[in-house]
Amino acid sequence: MTVSRNLILYLRLLGAQIRSQCQYRFSLILDMTAAAFGAGIGFATLALLFQRFDRIGGWTLTEIAFLYGLVETAFGLTDMLFSGFDPDAFAPKMVQRGGFDQVLLRPIDVTVQILGSDIALRRLGRIAQGVAVLGFATSSAGIHWTPLKAIYLPVVIASMLAFFGGLFIIGSTSTFWTVQRVEVINIFTYGGSEMMAYPMHIYNRWMRRFFTYVVPAIFLNYYPALYFLDKADPLDMPTITPFLSPLIGFGAFGVALAFWRFGVRRYSSTGT
Repeated sequence: MTVSRNLILYLRLLGAQIRSQCQYRFSLILDMTAAAFGAGIGFATLALLFQRFDRIGGWTLTEIAFLYGLVETAFGLTDMLFSGFDPDAFAPKMVQRGGFDQVLLRPIDVTVQILGSDIALRRLGRIAQGVAVLGFATSSAGIHWTPLKAIYLPVVIASMLAFFGGLFIIGSTSTFWTVQRVEVINIFTYGGSEMMAYPMHIYNRWMRRFFTYVVPAIFLNYYPALYFLDKADPLDMPTITPFLSPLIGFGAFGVALAFWRFGVRRYSSTGT
């Protein structure tokens, strides 16, 4: 009963946010266009590299476009749906100005309130650009589609969404103690999305190990892409590795929620 009630409240909060932002449609359209254009510049830069290099790490443009489209779509969704947990906004609004004190006083689940406090519709531009690149890649990379691949593709996107959402939550929770945003979180979120747009085997060994055993991003995008594209694994990992994306993504999200609950219980107001 509590789950269904929280879901209804969350949808109502989102509905209010969407109606509010749609009041200024022209401004919203401009923001969405700017977001799509900014994201498009990134892919255009990537495509220009192939004017000089035929392949990067043995991968063609369409194969890397598949990686790029997956991570851009997932991160764009995260940036839109988890805007309330964006550490850059959460720290000044909720911690420094005491907004979180008001959240705790309301008879509504704290997590639902923060999730429903903002939805960045302007990110639809970035999502659309990611979907467009992914569509180009899936139609041009010669993927041999099977029912399992068709089912697994949205699962991989959802897993990355959960993973990045978890990082947003961890970043916001950490501001309960730091008061200011923790810049290293942006390295893992925005920087991580940029890094995951390229084949992992092109990076130095220490970086591959870090993003395998410390922050296991390699399992979220790179290994599923090997499976979809029927490419051999240059790192010689177990054959089950491409299917670890849901375990890593939703596992990280679960850890983030546990850390969030821990932080909420130990939250101490700044007095503002």
